[in-house]
Amino acid sequence: MQAAPVRATAIPSFTDALRAVESLLMSGGQRTARRNAWTSVLEDRRRAKDRVEAERVLEQAATRP
Repeated sequence: MQAAPVRATAIPSFTDALRAVESLLMSGGQRTARRNAWTSVLEDRRRAKDRVEAERVLEQAATRP
């Protein structure tokens, strides 16, 4: 009895599948704009998190004798 053959190709991730569909449905410029917008959203979230952390540190410093 022989063992089942091993698949040499990896199964694409969900993100890879979405990008493939995106590339079929949208032109290159729209893809770039969407990715840039998402990058901006992530950067805004990071800055908001940093701002909250800075406020917390300043409040702690203000309450110390």
